[in-house]
Amino acid sequence: MTFRRTFTALTLALSVAGSLAIPSALAADTPVVKRSIPVESAVTTTHKTTIKGEKISYTATAGMQPLWDEEGNPTATLQYTYYKREGVKDSASRPLVISFNGGPGSASVWMHIAYTGPKVLNIDEEGYPLQPYGTKTNPYSILDVADIVYVNPVNTGYSRALPDKDGKMPSKDKIAKMFFGVNVDVQYLAEWINTFVTRNNRWRSPKYLIGESYGTTRVSGLALALQERQWMYLNGVILVSPTELGIKREGPVEAANRLPYFAAAAWYHNKLAAQYQNMDLEAFLPQVEQFTLNKLLPALAKGAWISDEEKQSVINQFAAYSGLTAKEVEQSNLDVSTWFFWKALLRDEGKTIGRLDSRYLGIDKQETGDRPDYNAELTSWLHSFTPAINDYLRNDLKFETDTKYNMFGMVYPWDRDNDHTGDNLRQAMATNPYLNVMVQSGYYDGATNYFDAKYTMTQLDPSGKMKDRLRFKGYRSGHMMYLRYEDLKAANEDIRTFISESLPAKDEAAKYDR
Repeated sequence: MTFRRTFTALTLALSVAGSLAIPSALAADTPVVKRSIPVESAVTTTHKTTIKGEKISYTATAGMQPLWDEEGNPTATLQYTYYKREGVKDSASRPLVISFNGGPGSASVWMHIAYTGPKVLNIDEEGYPLQPYGTKTNPYSILDVADIVYVNPVNTGYSRALPDKDGKMPSKDKIAKMFFGVNVDVQYLAEWINTFVTRNNRWRSPKYLIGESYGTTRVSGLALALQERQWMYLNGVILVSPTELGIKREGPVEAANRLPYFAAAAWYHNKLAAQYQNMDLEAFLPQVEQFTLNKLLPALAKGAWISDEEKQSVINQFAAYSGLTAKEVEQSNLDVSTWFFWKALLRDEGKTIGRLDSRYLGIDKQETGDRPDYNAELTSWLHSFTPAINDYLRNDLKFETDTKYNMFGMVYPWDRDNDHTGDNLRQAMATNPYLNVMVQSGYYDGATNYFDAKYTMTQLDPSGKMKDRLRFKGYRSGHMMYLRYEDLKAANEDIRTFISESLPAKDEAAKYDR
């Protein structure tokens, strides 16, 4: 492996939180070195790997690229990692995938070293951490068919706001107004992408956005912002474990949509009667979905005016599908919270189940109560992701800094007003006949459950005129479905297929036929 490194002369001194203790053995005038990171930098290393049995060479560029104000002064610098396959003769036909995670304060680490990139975590086949911590080759990375850039928004990873032109850090309120909110986030990231695409000569390449969790809000907004403000048109958007995208599902819809997820989790933990437990999951869930739409949703909408007979029938079936008791469902008035479900499903076994992935088990101080003490899955993931990304960036990609890598950065208060990102995505599709959308969800995700994702997809274009450009893929795991080895393989293959099928034929016009 070889590498080359470039830096600009300008560097940013970032203050370390709290005071620094100076050992008494040091002289009084010994300078204290603050954590610093360059405003602009790039370290490029060369690598080889094998994907789906094919040997490929690629470069990895880990760097910092700034944002500027209207006067040309840098306001922030964003960390990115850019993977580019070598030996490609026609870069104009080579797809570029731009990847974001969510939070909204989460770094791009999750999909970077566990899903689409050339390296994945050292975890077992179900996604549980193994020691020694680190990474291994990803045999299913999409790098064989597309180049990828992983982007960290402000305060995630190594990305940070910069001092103003007078050398002073802006106030927390000013930084929040500049970067922390649904719409300002989309606005500055669209500008950053324009610069990146220009610098790396990728304007002619087919372009795709992929976002996970809140990242789906981000990329849905970016789809329209890139087209309307940057005049950059996309071929596809991939929504991994999507949020509501500003598409409301309050009241009865919100309550009803939880049941298919409850059923999937109960099925996984063998808490259902034999008639359901003996069915294959993907044969069982459509039955639950039909009950949810045709029976449960109307029952919730009727509220107190539902007949006793209908209510009891719906309660009994809800209990049968969810693994809860009829009494628990009745006491919740058919509106069972996810927090209660995570605590109650395995209460008789003295365990709780995970929020983001309900395959994971936890142990609470007390078996009583209506919510778990902690998120069993997240503590497991942080075990392996945190040491892996810090080691990988420094030792494999040669990106060295004393700045802390923020797995979760402080980005609050986050302004969620005027979230129209779902409608923005619909508008981007309407104005761009090339644009296709794929949704990927894990059946055991209790935070952004798969049936909510389906609902969001069905409401994205209520006219149905563009539903042939929308597709849904489900997996037998949770929020980060790619942690399970079989789903890592399947989900990456689904992206390959999506890219292949969304690339227009040569000389195919972007238009609607009469």
